[in-house]
Amino acid sequence: MKFDPCDTLTRMKPLSARLAIILITIILAAATPQTALGAQPSSPTATPKQATSTSAASPDVFLVTIDTLRADHVGCYGYKQIETPALDALAADGIRFTAAFTHSPITNTSHTTILTGLLPSVHGVTDFGVPLSPQHATWAELLKKKGYQTAAFIGAVILDSNTLAPGLDRGFDFYDNFPAKPATKERWDRVERRGMEVVQHAESWLDKHRTGPRFVWVHLFDPHDPYEPPPPYSEKYKDHLYDGEIAYADSALGHFIAFLKKNAAYENAIIVVVGDHGEGLGEHGEETHGLFLYDSTLHVPLILKTAASAHRGTVIDAQVRTTDILPTILALTNTPAPAELNGESLVPLIMSAAQPSRALFAETDYPLRWGWAALRALRADNTKYIEAPRPELYSLATDPGELKNLYAAGSPQAQTMQAEIAKWEAKLPASSAGTTAEVLPDPKDKVEVQNLLHRAMLASDDDRPKDARGYLEKALQLDPTSPTTLRQLGESELAAGDFAKAASHLKQAHQIRPEDSTAALELGQACEKSGDLPGARDALEASLKLVPSQISARLLLGRVYLRLNDAKNAEDQFEAAQLVDSNNDDARLGLAEAEIQQSKFAEALPDLKAFAKSNPQNAAGLRLLARAYRGLGRERDAQQAESQASAAEKK
Repeated sequence: MKFDPCDTLTRMKPLSARLAIILITIILAAATPQTALGAQPSSPTATPKQATSTSAASPDVFLVTIDTLRADHVGCYGYKQIETPALDALAADGIRFTAAFTHSPITNTSHTTILTGLLPSVHGVTDFGVPLSPQHATWAELLKKKGYQTAAFIGAVILDSNTLAPGLDRGFDFYDNFPAKPATKERWDRVERRGMEVVQHAESWLDKHRTGPRFVWVHLFDPHDPYEPPPPYSEKYKDHLYDGEIAYADSALGHFIAFLKKNAAYENAIIVVVGDHGEGLGEHGEETHGLFLYDSTLHVPLILKTAASAHRGTVIDAQVRTTDILPTILALTNTPAPAELNGESLVPLIMSAAQPSRALFAETDYPLRWGWAALRALRADNTKYIEAPRPELYSLATDPGELKNLYAAGSPQAQTMQAEIAKWEAKLPASSAGTTAEVLPDPKDKVEVQNLLHRAMLASDDDRPKDARGYLEKALQLDPTSPTTLRQLGESELAAGDFAKAASHLKQAHQIRPEDSTAALELGQACEKSGDLPGARDALEASLKLVPSQISARLLLGRVYLRLNDAKNAEDQFEAAQLVDSNNDDARLGLAEAEIQQSKFAEALPDLKAFAKSNPQNAAGLRLLARAYRGLGRERDAQQAESQASAAEKK
């Protein structure tokens, strides 16, 4: 149901001053930047208007992103402990870039950079759930203007455009999101899809769309932790399960390429295979990725096969970036490029004997979610400078593992790199400035805490709550004031029914990070369950000040007010909830309860009668109806409603 606040207001009685304020905050919160800009919600499964300017000469374009793929764990990049025949064969058929780097070590951010050609601070998707602004054109939107049919097939829910990656589906005729209500509690098909399933979905779509140029994005999530490759890779790589996941992903890629060849779609196609970021694997203490900007998580494989396999077997050693991929595709398909692109086409590099390297500006805001400093880095001329509370400087020619920090304040080399990174930062939006402020802890000092938090997340996802709490308790010992640890521990205790302990940890989390609306909501839930009604009221009010449209918080606050015998404020909360969802049963019944407590029996009766008519088996509604009748002196009607309630309860 589309929400029209003006229409809703005309059907309501005069508002109290408090409810009027609540309504205004809800409407203002709903006026998102997308709404203000006039953007329309995308529909990943909708059938689009067919383009009219299709060119028979336009090549198919296939983008395959392999999650969490280090370049130095691929066969054609010199790794001898793995077999990656599909990647190796594609490299032999195309162009292999030995020094390709991502701008971000986080899946959503790095993929958005690939699909827009923009730096993370420019496109703004620096964490999960952050919408991509409609002002930034996507790869799919640009090719669609050229008459391409477009489809995307994702391997993980973190790229689901309905939840954690809003806006990433723009321009795609079909975007293979995950089910809103998964039929399983298992990881597979709820959180992740095996690579072979992803490519089979893509192949099925291609079977149904055989004509016209096509752009298809295939995302293989398999190398991401937890490392659980299927047989035979689980046995063959039992001592190196990360490599087993890569080998399995390579087999899925091989299946997809074989399909293209079988259907005569390979030779004239442009194919890009790239890792979105790497994996720490314990280097610098980082088990996974996201926290640091070392090459272990920034260096990725990049392979480009052009139409007719031109430039077969070419190897380019110059440093390139993932922002360079989209400009390259636009050049190869003769598609106009937006002026705002931060990357440059690789075509001149491919055509030229000279191979000048391109400076990499990398960034991660991921530490901010833990309350630690964001990081920025510049990689140029075999030197890496990392801007952090304790800066780092590495000579990559002699120290490729980035183990010896050469930074010395005021040294000529440090000053040169600081001046260069300042030039990059000056081009960024003002909102991204100052995120590496020294008042926040350096992530280097918190890496073990982050590892424990990640293990706790995996344990929780695998339904191992005892293990999850153990990791969280260890993390809290290392960092007693971590708001993230306190909140996650509180959430674990809330789920386990230890409401008093949950309230204690969530209260600390809320005090340290008062801008966290979820921590405040969960504190309200824990306080309500433990009987601390004033504490619940205060926490829920704080949460709603931050996010006024939370209907679950409104409903709970209304119930808390009822238990505090404050029916008037309860009435305001339930009416506000109805403004968000006019058909919400709990809001309707809560409002009736509040009105009855204030002896407003005549006001409660009409909606209760309508509710009972449409929900004849709802015993709670029928008992409220009986109370309203009795308050009006209609005892016979009250008894009839009570009889219906008793009958409904027996069923």
